[in-house]
Amino acid sequence: MLPKRLKLALLFALIAVFSAGCTAANPNHPLPIDPNRGIWDKFFVYPLSWLLQESAALASGNYGIAILIVTIIVRVAILPLMIKQMKSSKKMQELQPEMMKLRDRFKNDPQRYQQEMMKLYQTHQINPLSGCLPILIQMPILLAFYHAIIRTGEIRSHSFLWLQLGAKDPYFILPIIAAITTYLQQWMMMRNNAAAAENPQMKMMLYLMPVMILVISMTLPSALSLYWVYGNIFTIVQTYFLYRDTAPKGGTAK
Repeated sequence: MLPKRLKLALLFALIAVFSAGCTAANPNHPLPIDPNRGIWDKFFVYPLSWLLQESAALASGNYGIAILIVTIIVRVAILPLMIKQMKSSKKMQELQPEMMKLRDRFKNDPQRYQQEMMKLYQTHQINPLSGCLPILIQMPILLAFYHAIIRTGEIRSHSFLWLQLGAKDPYFILPIIAAITTYLQQWMMMRNNAAAAENPQMKMMLYLMPVMILVISMTLPSALSLYWVYGNIFTIVQTYFLYRDTAPKGGTAK
């Protein structure tokens, strides 16, 4: 189905975005952040750099804590979208019997099947692409985070725990944590969606996404991996509270 294919496409788009970001913000020769340079610096990079520095000031100069503060701000800002996604996911789960009937009825006519599925979505006011919105919104934020880290000297040179925030984790501990928390986040979402748990593409994403995050995190500054880990933990807690009264009885993902 289209949403699953889109999620795979978004995953590879995320990699492409980071590749472009790595070229634009050269760690060896970072451009200073100038809010007058263009839309990207003015509305994305500069506000994020300013927010990180102000948060660090509140945290006694600790940029590791500042990243946590900014992560919470960003995640709370997109929380309405996540709640909408959860409601849409629940509706789709309730429609599974009808969707299965349509699939069996039009198994030899994919075009008619897609048309009938869209009618079903419209009748029940479901947007099958709603699950992609939080990812789409976070992509420019992640890239802006990369620019803010590389192009803000105080962040780039700051140490937090065993990490230098502007450099890769030398022990690969943070990338491994990022991969594990990504898996847990995906698993919890599948656990609360019986249809997704039985979908082969979603099962593939359960394992593919953590591997991709591991590889990406091993090549990026630790500050960005830290943001990802904080975000995953926030999402795990959020998923628990949003779904605790709606988890299916039985049928959990293996």
